[in-house]
Amino acid sequence: MNDLALRVLLVEDTPSEADLTRFYLSRISSTRYDMVHVPTLNQAVDSLYNNDLPDIILLDLHLPDCEGLGGFERLHSLAPDVPVIILTNFMDDELATRAVREGAQDYLIKKEVDTALLNKSIRYAIERQKSDAALRESEERYALAVAGASEGIWDWNIRTGEAYFSPRWQDLVGVFQENVTAHIDHWFDRVHPDDLPPLQAALQAHFRDVQTHFEYEHRVMHEEGEYRWMLVRGQAICDARDKCYRMAGSMADITERRRAEQQLLHDALHDGLMDLPNRSLFMDRLDQAIRQHQRDGSKQYAVLYFDIDRFKNVNDSLGHSVGDRLLVGIARRLETILRPSDTLARLSGDEFAVLLTQVGTTECALSVVQRIHQLLRRKFKVQGNVIYPSIGIAMASDQYDSPEQVLRDADLAMYRAKSLDEPGDAVVFDAHMHATAVQRLRLETDMRRAIDRGEFVIHYQPIVSLQTGQVLSFEALLRWQHPQRGLVSPNEFIGVAEETGMISELSWWILKTAATQTRRWQKLILGNADLGISVNVTGALFRNENMADDLLSLLEECDLQPGYMHLEITERSFMDHQDAVLAELDKLKSAGVQLHVDDFGTGYSSLSYLKRYSYDTLKIDRSFIRDVTSMGDASAIVQAIVSLGQDLKMNIVAEGVENVEQVQLLRKMDCPEAQGYWFSRPLTREKAHQVLSQPLKLN
Repeated sequence: MNDLALRVLLVEDTPSEADLTRFYLSRISSTRYDMVHVPTLNQAVDSLYNNDLPDIILLDLHLPDCEGLGGFERLHSLAPDVPVIILTNFMDDELATRAVREGAQDYLIKKEVDTALLNKSIRYAIERQKSDAALRESEERYALAVAGASEGIWDWNIRTGEAYFSPRWQDLVGVFQENVTAHIDHWFDRVHPDDLPPLQAALQAHFRDVQTHFEYEHRVMHEEGEYRWMLVRGQAICDARDKCYRMAGSMADITERRRAEQQLLHDALHDGLMDLPNRSLFMDRLDQAIRQHQRDGSKQYAVLYFDIDRFKNVNDSLGHSVGDRLLVGIARRLETILRPSDTLARLSGDEFAVLLTQVGTTECALSVVQRIHQLLRRKFKVQGNVIYPSIGIAMASDQYDSPEQVLRDADLAMYRAKSLDEPGDAVVFDAHMHATAVQRLRLETDMRRAIDRGEFVIHYQPIVSLQTGQVLSFEALLRWQHPQRGLVSPNEFIGVAEETGMISELSWWILKTAATQTRRWQKLILGNADLGISVNVTGALFRNENMADDLLSLLEECDLQPGYMHLEITERSFMDHQDAVLAELDKLKSAGVQLHVDDFGTGYSSLSYLKRYSYDTLKIDRSFIRDVTSMGDASAIVQAIVSLGQDLKMNIVAEGVENVEQVQLLRKMDCPEAQGYWFSRPLTREKAHQVLSQPLKLN
C-alpha cells in the first residue's frame, strides 16, 4: 500500500454498526482510511455521481430503500472498477456465492468481522479488483485486436485436437460460426492434398524446435469451391518434458500476392509480344535437357535456331506494327505443329529457337524443319514474297556441358544456312563449322591488334585514260600485311570488319592516308596536279550524322581539294538510302566531292538509283568486261552503259580490263576510262610513285 489515505464509502443504515466499522478502520496502523458513511442506497448513488470514486465500497444488503443483491448490482454497474465488499448479518452460502460470481470481492458476516479481518479483506479486494481490471483490459485488447485484424486467429489444443477459429479466420474460408467444428481438422481437411503432407512436416519440425517461428504458405479450400493461398504463422508451447501441448497463430489470405508474384515470374520468363518463353526460360529448359542426356544417353534432344530472311525489309517498308503482327502469326502457327514437350522461344527480334525433346535421329529434327517450311509457305506472304526462315540445327552431343554451347552451334549453323543459294535451307552443325568459327574469332582478334600495330597498308591501282594512257586517278585498296600469314586477301577480312563495326575506323584511316598521299603526289610529280583518288566507302560510315562535315574537315586538314576525292559507293551497301544519308551526300556533292557508283549493273535496282540520285561516274562491273569480247549480250550491255553515261553527262570507268582486245573494243565504244591488270595491278606507294612518271601502255 502507499502512504495516501484510502477512501472508503460505507453504505449502512444502522448507526451503531457504522460506528463499529469506523472504529475497526481507525485501529489499522499500516493504512490510513478516510471513510464516508451514507445510510441509504440512493445516497450512495448520489455520492458516486457527485464525488470522486472511492477506493472501495462496504455495502450492507438490507437497506431502507433496497434489499438483497439489487443494491450491489446498481452500485457495481455505476462504478465497475471500484471493488465492493458486502457486510451482512445473514449467513447465506448461496447468496454469497452468487454475489462473488457477479463481481463482489468478498462476503463478510458482521459478527465475525474484526480489525484484522476487515483490513485484510479490503487490501485483497483492492488488489483483486486491479488484477480483474487489468485482465479485462487485456481481454478487451485481445478481442479488439482479433476483431480488427485482417488476419484470422487460431488457437489449437494439441493434446485434445480442439481449436478456436476467430470470426476473421472463418471469413477467410467462407464459413460462419454455426458451421465451424471446433477441431483442428476443420482446417486440415480444407488444405490442398499436395500441400497437406509438407504442412504437417513443417509443423512437426516446429514442435521439435519451438525456438524457431513457424511460417508456411499453402492452399486452403474456400467454401465457394476454389483454393486460396494462405500464409500461416504461429508459435507452439511445450511442457517440462518438451512435449508441445498448445499452439496459436494467425492466417492471412495471400492469393492476390501469389498471383502477382506468378505474373511477375511469368513476365520475366516470357516475351511480352507473343507470350512465348524468352531466352532465359529457353536456356533453363535446354540446360535440363542436357542434364537428362548426360544421365541417360537415350534421351536425345535437338535445337533449331532460325530467323526470318529479309524481315528488316518488312519493318522498313510496312512498319513495325505489321512486322509485329507477322511475328505473332508465325508464333501461333508454329505452336500448332510442336508437341507439348517441345519449347518454342523468341530469343530477340525475329530470332526464334525450338527445343525438341525425345528426338532419336537427325532425320526427326529435319522432319520438323520441313513442317515449318511447309507451314510458312502456305500461310504467309508479304508483298507477294514467301516468308523463309534460315534454320540451324544442333543435335545432342556428349561434348555439350552448357546451353550456351548448344545455342552457339545452332546459331553458327543458321548463318551457314543463310549463305546457301537456296532460300530457307536448313544446316546441321558439324565440327568443321566450329573450326571455322574459331578461325574467324582469331581473325577478328588479329584485326583489332592489326589496327593498333599499323599492319594495314594501302595499295593503289591506276585508273587511266583510254585515249592517252595517262593515269588520271588511283583507287585506294586496303591490304593487311599480317606478321605471320603475309599479305591477307581483303575477301577474308572485309566482311568481318563490316560485321564487327571495325570497317568505320578503317574507312576513316584509308580516307586520311589516301588523301594525304594524293596531295603529296600532286605537289611532287610534274603533270599530276589534277590527280584524283577513289576510296570505297561503306554505308556504315554514313550512320554518323556529321559524316559530310567530318570528311570535308579531313580534306581541309590534308590540303586536298574536295573535287579530287572520289567516293565509290556500291549499290548493295546504299540500297536503303535514307533521307539523312541523301542529305549528307548532297552536302558532299555541293562541296565538289565526286560520287561514283561501283560495280554498276549487278544490282537489281541500278537504273532506279540513277533516277533517285545524281552520281558523277559509273564503274562498269568486271563481270561484263570479262565477257565483252566473247558474248554479244555483254558487249551490248557495256555499250548501253557507255551511251547512258554520255546521255546523262556522267563519266564511265570500265573495271577488270585484262587484255588488249578489251581495250580496243572499249575505245571503239568511246568508253573514256578503265582500270585492270592490263594496265597495272594494285601497287605499293613506292611503285605507284614510279608509274606516275610515264603513261601506261594501251596496246
